[in-house]
Amino acid sequence: MTSHIDGCSITTSEGLGNSRAGFHAVHERIAGFHATQCGFCTPGMSVSMFSALLNADKTHPPRAGVSNLTAAEAEKAVSGNLCRCTGYRPLVDACKSFSADVDIEDLGFNTFCKKGLPCYDHASQVCTFPEFLKKELKSLDDDPRKYRWSSPVSISELQSLLGLENGVSVKLVAGNTSTGYYKEEKDKKYDRFVDIRRIPELTAVRRDEKGVELGAAISISKVIEVLREKESVLIFAKIAAHMEKIASRFVRNTGTIGGNIIMAQRKHFPSDLTTILVAARATVKIMSSGSGVQEQYTLEEFLHRPPLEAKSVLLSLTIPFWRPVKNSSTHRADPEHSQMKHSRMDTHLLFETYRAAPRPLGNALAFLNAAFSAEVSLNEAGDGVVVNDCLLAFGAYGTKHAIRAKKVEDFLAGKVISDEVLLEAISLLKDEIVPDKGTSNPGYRSSLAVTFLFEFFGSLTTNSWLNGGCKEPLKPVAMLSSAQQIVENQEYSPVGKGIEKTGAKLQASGEAVYVDDIPSPENCLYGEFIYSTMPLARIKSIGFKENRVPEGVLGIITYKDIPKSGKNVGAKGFFASDLLFAEEVTHCAGQIIAFLVAESQKIADIATKLVVIDYDTEGLEEPILSVEDAVKKSSLFEIPPFLRGKPVGDINKGMSEAEHKILGSKISFGSQYFFYMETQTALAVPDEDNCMLVYSSTQAPEFVQRTIAGCLGVPEHNVRVITRRVGGGFGGKVMKATQAQSELLLEGSRPNTERPTPIEYSLVAAACALGASIMQCPVRTYVNRKTDMITTGGRHPMKITYSVGFKSNGKITALDLEILLDAGLSEDLSPFMPSGIQGAIMKYDWGALSFDVKVCKTNTVSRTSVRAPGDVQGSYIAEAIIEKVASYLSIDVDVIRKVNLHTYESLRLFHSNKAGEPTEYTLPLLWDKLAEFSGFNQRVKVVEEFNALNRWRKRGISRVPAVYGVSMRFTPGRVSVLRDGSIVVEVPGIEIGQGLWTKVKQMVAFSLGLIQCGTTSDELLDKIRVIQADTLSLVQGSITGGSTTSVASSEAARICCDGLVERLLPVHAALVEKTGGPVTWDSLISQAYQQSINMSVSNVYTPDISTGYYLNYGVAASEVEVNILTGETTILRTDIIYDCGKSLNPAVDLGQIEGAFVQGLGFFMLEEYLMNSDGLIVTDSTWTYKIPTVDTIPRQFNVEILNSGHHKNRVLSSKASGEPPLLLAASVHCAVRAAVKEAKKQIQTWSNNNGQGIDLSFDLPVPATMPVVKDFCGLDVVEKYLEWNIHQKKNF
Repeated sequence: MTSHIDGCSITTSEGLGNSRAGFHAVHERIAGFHATQCGFCTPGMSVSMFSALLNADKTHPPRAGVSNLTAAEAEKAVSGNLCRCTGYRPLVDACKSFSADVDIEDLGFNTFCKKGLPCYDHASQVCTFPEFLKKELKSLDDDPRKYRWSSPVSISELQSLLGLENGVSVKLVAGNTSTGYYKEEKDKKYDRFVDIRRIPELTAVRRDEKGVELGAAISISKVIEVLREKESVLIFAKIAAHMEKIASRFVRNTGTIGGNIIMAQRKHFPSDLTTILVAARATVKIMSSGSGVQEQYTLEEFLHRPPLEAKSVLLSLTIPFWRPVKNSSTHRADPEHSQMKHSRMDTHLLFETYRAAPRPLGNALAFLNAAFSAEVSLNEAGDGVVVNDCLLAFGAYGTKHAIRAKKVEDFLAGKVISDEVLLEAISLLKDEIVPDKGTSNPGYRSSLAVTFLFEFFGSLTTNSWLNGGCKEPLKPVAMLSSAQQIVENQEYSPVGKGIEKTGAKLQASGEAVYVDDIPSPENCLYGEFIYSTMPLARIKSIGFKENRVPEGVLGIITYKDIPKSGKNVGAKGFFASDLLFAEEVTHCAGQIIAFLVAESQKIADIATKLVVIDYDTEGLEEPILSVEDAVKKSSLFEIPPFLRGKPVGDINKGMSEAEHKILGSKISFGSQYFFYMETQTALAVPDEDNCMLVYSSTQAPEFVQRTIAGCLGVPEHNVRVITRRVGGGFGGKVMKATQAQSELLLEGSRPNTERPTPIEYSLVAAACALGASIMQCPVRTYVNRKTDMITTGGRHPMKITYSVGFKSNGKITALDLEILLDAGLSEDLSPFMPSGIQGAIMKYDWGALSFDVKVCKTNTVSRTSVRAPGDVQGSYIAEAIIEKVASYLSIDVDVIRKVNLHTYESLRLFHSNKAGEPTEYTLPLLWDKLAEFSGFNQRVKVVEEFNALNRWRKRGISRVPAVYGVSMRFTPGRVSVLRDGSIVVEVPGIEIGQGLWTKVKQMVAFSLGLIQCGTTSDELLDKIRVIQADTLSLVQGSITGGSTTSVASSEAARICCDGLVERLLPVHAALVEKTGGPVTWDSLISQAYQQSINMSVSNVYTPDISTGYYLNYGVAASEVEVNILTGETTILRTDIIYDCGKSLNPAVDLGQIEGAFVQGLGFFMLEEYLMNSDGLIVTDSTWTYKIPTVDTIPRQFNVEILNSGHHKNRVLSSKASGEPPLLLAASVHCAVRAAVKEAKKQIQTWSNNNGQGIDLSFDLPVPATMPVVKDFCGLDVVEKYLEWNIHQKKNF
């Protein structure tokens, strides 16, 4: 709402600095620390960093060149931002570089160590709001009825506004952040909006001897600041610390305490704020509608009242000062009587808040929050602690609002805390704190309530006094550190140097143009998709609620509107084509049915929610929603023989040689969503002569071109697709195998390409093009996140059954695998998956391997290839089997891994020609080098010692290898030199954050520098521009995917440069002979133009069997700490050694390694992609689907890029880095399993039946979320401990 920013000064990232006026220091440091990849999120990162600097330096000026920002504050600066590419570490380092308490030498790889940091001057910070306007405070007009938006400046004016008319819908607005959670709020039409931020009474802070009164329109950030002014009041400090975990910093800066409380009271928002304030005995002041009477309630009373009327107003909140009652016989604290008759022993006030959430620093709803206050004292004998009074508040666990556990409070009052008392209190608590029906993870949430109660009172059972009452808040400690060991090669300079990524500053400033940044042409229309919510049903009709077409909607396009000359095709597949729209029957929930076109994107988005689809299921079979049902009904896709998994060795012989066997063990995986920052988007513009210009966010423009041409029924030359850059892809914006690739596949390789699901880039572009063709005006769409998540599929779910035979020393002799892979509705690239799965599994020597995969057709959205498709699952399958064998034999799992690492001979047996030469097999070297690099063996002992000394926290450490098969592709290119000496490069690869443009520029500079004129290769870099992909300029464009496009594009450009060098060398020689001195680049090109030499060369890179396939290697070790009371996992440290060959750009490859690892971390630990009973995705927003954030990555993140020497069959001896490191994230999951195993061993010692029924060879599910980890540690672990401890005391 534009009116909401009245009186505000808005500074964008481009406003901080830009390419015209000069970049801001924030932009320069983000670029210099290599902290941007796709760049779509980077302007937000820039503004977050700038905001943190502004806040840190506003009270007193820092010393020159640095900020008052501490390292700990710098890490929190971007904790509310999401990034899928970088892995966050370089972003944090860029922000830390402003801190006075940080040495640049302690930060990650950057371009500043030699030349120094760019200047930072806090005095020149951007602030454009006129000072004289800051004091202006007035209404918009004398007669507010003229406007829908009003900004009263007093309570009386607010009363008059609210009393204007009856029947008028009014919305009070302050921060308006509620629309981020209640999306429907954006769609509601109110008659009037009232902005209450300028009413002094609602923004005032009043302090007296009783407490602090806070105006309801004060932001949460301001409340935190106010509470921290009273540092001596520990309750206030604890409330402030908890409030810092609410939402994210920029939401707290805007969202108000009043708004949060009203959301909880009216809509049952799972608020942290209300829970902790109930425990603090806060009160609220309400102004009733109509009468204007002000009433005061305790917050607890207010939450239980009927929803506050729309025209009633929450005026303020009061948090009282609480002092301990000095009478141990008094059970209830009374704020009116803090001075009472002195008893034998003073009482102490205890206050703590608790929160369990997927992200430690906020930006995620809690599974459960709680806050407890208690007054305690020593008993008469002085050997126990008496609870005189307590208040126990719980919230966010599936009930309507925060509640008190009053039965437990009454039970504890007057009791001396003991294990027996706690156990009885826990029993009462479990009956009182019960999540409502339908709440996710109810058992976990109930166990958290027990955990928090135990943590609060548990220490009192041993008479441990908590520092005289409330524990002192811990001082913030910087979380993250890192170390990188990188070799910059000079042999092919500037190739091999870690130069700054091309366009990084433009991305940071927000000047980089993505499809949605292109200004809308005149008369542009906007579209949104309508998808099915049924898995198998006839579509009888499509209409709107109340049979009324919403204003601004121009039409709904279905398959019936496709031209007669065209086809209903949204993706031309390698095996079959996917439909653009469902026809008479929809075959899965999430399948696209129609494309709604409207006058704006907002109208289109709102209108699709009003669409009513009439379904009919009569006479149709039951939908197939599981792989088991698919097998029963023989609903399977054919796998071509050359793509089926190949057996290795004699499985029967291997099993017969085994001394031990594990038979019929099972593993399963869920899916994973791409979560690119830029969702699917396209703009289609009709052109003359039945042509179409399309801007598409795609990794395969040529495939989009072919799909659109087929849909419209026009020649491909009538369709021009342009793609400059893409805001993240990860396989979600890529395509199927091309003909050139299929020829290679027939020779036995595995593909590294990815084809779209029904609503991936080709469908989005095709729908826009179809709409533009029908409407004869431009049509664009920016698919909203929910629709994108529901319709795009994701990683393949699968279920695995295996049998394994092995020797007593752990050497495996045979492995038999059966895999059921859920492909969804269509084949997509699913038949390619077996080769990826098997290739990753074969990182170990299994002796003999039998491999059977069934690709199941189900009535769910089609699955596709997500970064490291099949490989990530295959790699983990191997680790799960190794873990199982180790548990069976009771041998350390690291020993089992090493025993089963390949020799070069076994590597050749399993991987054939991909194994390369013996010197290329670097995995054993990496394995040993990592142990030295990370101190792995010593840390194993430290972990053992830690676990022996700590009851409620357990650590695990794991070392995991990765082997990844890579295949290169046919790739064209063109290099042209213009008359002024500047150089234009065209390659089919799309810049999606992987540094493709940067590597290509380096390769061109090196190749043209071989002429050895006066201009060096490094100087040539500034003359080179890689331009956007254009399907009518460079043809046979293939795709961007599989980790090799940067290398292949660089090689294609190098081959083109060889042609230019061949043409220019004679000219150069003639000029040298003529002038007798060095020849500059500009004079050389000028002479070439005078001689009419063709200065543009097109050529192709065509790999053969010897150059097209190879194996990549890496090893990672991760150490974690698991809180077995909550299930929270902290990744203490990760060390990675990765073989990049001779890296073309080690800075870019480092970013790829870290980013891939963190995306893998999401798959293994955080990201649940859940469906309902109809197969419709329900984790369909950032509220329910949690990717990693800065507070969930390893606290210490060390990477070494191995400079593994020459590989004659690689491009300048380089190797891929985009996907393989993702597999190494399994090390975290394995480490968590080790920690959980230690927790289970401990529970064994507490068991009266010697631990019978406790499985130490368990399989930890993927992802290992907090509820999963807690479940495996034991939901009743507290009760078991108390029972054991009571038993021990009785027997003592």
